[in-house]
Amino acid sequence: MVAVTPGSSPEPLKPDDLPLGGTQTFAWSMDAETKTVRNGSRLNKVLLLRLDPEGFNAETKERAADGVVAYSAICVHTGCDVTNWHPDRQLLECPCHYSTYDPKEGAKVVSGPAPRRLPALPLKIADSRLVVAKPFTGRAGFQQT
Repeated sequence: MVAVTPGSSPEPLKPDDLPLGGTQTFAWSMDAETKTVRNGSRLNKVLLLRLDPEGFNAETKERAADGVVAYSAICVHTGCDVTNWHPDRQLLECPCHYSTYDPKEGAKVVSGPAPRRLPALPLKIADSRLVVAKPFTGRAGFQQT
């Protein structure tokens, strides 16, 4: 599976398609053989960031590909999209209730009401393209209590 950006022709992304230290890119995974884009559920929406891997913890380094990390784009608190990126602090934030996540530390919760980290989507590179290496590390979205 490979990552493609929404609204574009299903073209696999390369690490260089993402600006180093730039804002997150939202994408869907695509089956490389059938070209089926997995956009039928918003729970499949991922956010991609390309950062300097020197700042990653060991767990994040293992899941990243050429500095690119992928996480569920859905906040685990109430299911809003995680759309805010703070480049100065290099943190992701959900605009609904301000849960803040550190993408360099496996998207752990830094502040806010989120009960757990964003699920990661491990990546690898094949034929110079970003490819999904394993399933999400946890359940995407939020759980009602």
